[in-house]
Order: sequence, then structure tokens, then C-alpha cells
Amino acid sequence: MSQPQAPKPAKLVIGLFLQDRALLPEIVAHLQTDFGAIDMVSPWLAFDYTSYYASEMGTPLFRRMLVFKALIQQEALAGIKRRTNALEEGYAEAGKRRVNLDPGYLLLERFVLATGKNFTHRIYIGQGIYADLTLMFQKGAFQTLPWTYPDYAAEEMRAFLSLARQKYSAELAVQMAEADRGV
Repeated sequence: MSQPQAPKPAKLVIGLFLQDRALLPEIVAHLQTDFGAIDMVSPWLAFDYTSYYASEMGTPLFRRMLVFKALIQQEALAGIKRRTNALEEGYAEAGKRRVNLDPGYLLLERFVLATGKNFTHRIYIGQGIYADLTLMFQKGAFQTLPWTYPDYAAEEMRAFLSLARQKYSAELAVQMAEADRGV
């Protein structure tokens, strides 16, 4: 019989894309108020894999990934998604979003995004939110799945998330060493 055990804390990652890059500092400031200091920021990543958002947000769209310093409990993801949805709504004009925020978390074995949309591979986690297993870490690299969004499947995205995973792994090692010493 399997024994229930507490899950490891996760690294909060929030992807965002927008057309007006001048909004970035203000949005980042809001995110830092809600979720704390940022540990890593990706370079601007390509976001030209789909035209799905063009009618709402315009083109071209630019993507950035933010990795937060503090670790989160995995069960916090639904509440985080609700808060980022509220921030998106706060920046909307005439009912159209000007920023899209994709919160998720990183573990050693996987990268998970939060979404309000149900689908066959998504697991309900409460508050109207589903967890989307986006990437799996196997054979030394992040592996895509049949449903992985093209921008998350891109090599530059997976390389950035691999760097974030290395940092997270080192942080976990420090936490475990401190716990062993009773710190």
C-alpha cells in the first residue's frame, strides 16, 4: 500500500506574453507584490507559433518567463491562477486582454501550467482551475507531450526551464542539508 506523503515545494514560474513591452515593468511589479522576488527572467522568447491570440491581443506578441525566488506549495497553484486572471482583467481594455499570464510550477520531474480550460489530460485542482502537465523531465532533458503548446515545446523555452530546474535542484539540496542539521 502506498503511504501518503507531503509533496516537495515547487518553483513558481509565470510566463507572460503581450504586445506592448512597455507594460512589462508595471506588470512585473504587481507580480512581485503578490508572489515575492524574482529569481530568473528569460530573454524575450519567440511567440509566433499561433495566431490564436491575434484578434484579442494584436501582433506581434512577445513572451517572457519569470521564475520566483520563494518556493510554493503545489496546492497553491489554483489560487495563483485566480490572482493572475484578476491581474489580466485589470489590464484589459474594451474586454480584450493586453497581457496573458501563465502561472505554473517546476519540479525536478515535470513542469505544470494552470488553466481554466478542461481537457482530457488536465486534472482539476480546485477553484475552477486545472493542472496541465506540460513537460516531463526524462533522459536529462525536458520532453514534450502530444498536447504541449508549441511555444513551451521550443528548444529555447526548454533550455531556459532546464536552467531554472538546475537552480531549483540546488535550492532543494540546501533545504535538505539545513533540515538534516536542524536549521
